[in-house]
Amino acid sequence: MQTVTSGTVHLHVKDEGPRDGRVVMFGNSLGTDFRVWDLMLPHLPGGLRIVRFDKRGHGLSDCPPAPYAMDDLVGDTLAIVDALDLRDITFVGLSIGGMIGQGIAARRPDLLRALVLMDTAAKIGTPALWDDRIATVRSKGLSAMSDGIMQRWFSDAFRADAPRLAPWVNMLTRTPAEGYAGCSAAISGADLTETTKQITLPVMAIGGSEDGSTPPDVVRATADLCGAPFHLIEGAGHIPCVEAPEETAALIADFLERT
Repeated sequence: MQTVTSGTVHLHVKDEGPRDGRVVMFGNSLGTDFRVWDLMLPHLPGGLRIVRFDKRGHGLSDCPPAPYAMDDLVGDTLAIVDALDLRDITFVGLSIGGMIGQGIAARRPDLLRALVLMDTAAKIGTPALWDDRIATVRSKGLSAMSDGIMQRWFSDAFRADAPRLAPWVNMLTRTPAEGYAGCSAAISGADLTETTKQITLPVMAIGGSEDGSTPPDVVRATADLCGAPFHLIEGAGHIPCVEAPEETAALIADFLERT
């Protein structure tokens, strides 16, 4: 088990594949840990160096007191990049992970070869929306919010399959409330529109047709900011790497080949 320290925060990291392989780094969504990529990774090309991490407040990483800022999450990710001496990175970011990727592109574009923005945006929601969610998670916990979150995350067909859905409910509800609140505050305070407009490296955007968190039009609008192609995955919700792992991997593999 590998950890990297960012300031006083210890981050859980998994670094797999040949040291000289092309680096693909994955940033996962709010309320998930890096296992969210497990179903998709076997469908990617061989020979890649795959780097995943649990952001602060999630998985096996430390959970410092909320609130967090997007700069904190970007800084944590850059600490991992420096500790592992990663360069020429293709960063694949899902939801808040996509915001982290946009933040890296703004602060350290020299580290990136390309960027995949999956079910994310330059700005997600409103401060009022996130304030309400933070208040709810603090007063009632994630279990009280899980039904609504699952509706935004997954299609009706996926949610109807109870054994398939159960692990994701468990992953969400076992996320520390403080970590969820902290990252919610980071999303609330982030508007990356102006810096994302300035991205010049290759970008691809992916969205699920049934996404209730970042609907396709929101993802497409962010793709348009930086001139990126947008691909819609029919029948998938907010987490296409879980609902449609082969189709999502095929899009990423083609993007890797083209960049």
